[in-house]
Amino acid sequence: MTRLLLRADSSATIGAGHIARVVAFAEEAVRREWTVEFSGHTENAGWLASRLDELGVRRLPPVELGSAARKFDAVLVDHYGIGEVRDEVRAAGAVLVSMEDGTFGRRAADVVVDCGFAPAPRPDDGSTTVLSGPKYAPVRGVVRAAREKRAARETEHTPPRVLVVLGGGGVWVDAVESLLVALRDTGLPFSAEALVRGEPSVPEAGPGQEFRLSPPGTNLPELLAETDLAISAAGVTLLELCCIGVPTALVQLVDNQATGYRAALDLGLATGIGTVDGLDANEVLTGLLGSAAKRAELAAAASTVIDGRGAARVLDAVRSETDAG
Repeated sequence: MTRLLLRADSSATIGAGHIARVVAFAEEAVRREWTVEFSGHTENAGWLASRLDELGVRRLPPVELGSAARKFDAVLVDHYGIGEVRDEVRAAGAVLVSMEDGTFGRRAADVVVDCGFAPAPRPDDGSTTVLSGPKYAPVRGVVRAAREKRAARETEHTPPRVLVVLGGGGVWVDAVESLLVALRDTGLPFSAEALVRGEPSVPEAGPGQEFRLSPPGTNLPELLAETDLAISAAGVTLLELCCIGVPTALVQLVDNQATGYRAALDLGLATGIGTVDGLDANEVLTGLLGSAAKRAELAAAASTVIDGRGAARVLDAVRSETDAG
């Protein structure tokens, strides 16, 4: 039986994306009857950590990977703050798997995964296997189920349902406020829900408009399956939006999202409304709310790039490495 250690953190500033990815790996590993443990902080990602508990994954505080690896066949690291650890992990007898987003989180490993839409060229650092592109994006089971549910949907809602979701971080209250104002200023009818930590001010709704605030939670994929337009950050949530096939207006919140933001726009997977410090949303949102055809075009393009089987492909490669010894 293969033994897998997952190492990731979340926080108000980091967000929850790293935890979402390792949960997808945990689900696939448990399905294969592997033994799985998780090491790290899960602040601001309790709804994802609860899934680890459901799977029977033992949770540990952050550990020193060299010594911890002695108990495992493979160690998967999804973390921007951890440096080069391949030598220590290999010396302990385990295979190192490393998630990277371009240069962010980059380290030498036995299996490297960059599941972005436009993976960056990387130096030859001795990494054995490099898996590049969105076909390797780890997606949770609830997201795949939402993809199937949305595919069976026959009509959109009237007025359109809008979901504002800027990830699991807790520092984007001002951005949410700006986006709600931009929605209001379109003058078009909609029913909007914003998933946010904190209490942003909500603008007075115009005719036919509705605003609601909710905390992030386990029901996000279900909400997305019924969403007619999402306003999202260009992080891990974007991969889930593409898998489900949700038309999206995209915001770049932080520097590590810049490459994914540009690639999603270039590939026609989403429409951009700028960086968090320079939002230019009114014209884009007016166009998307006013055109079901444009929303359908974006949804169709997005759903073709991620099929939900990325975690299985990565663990197939991990198994090949562990078998090779």
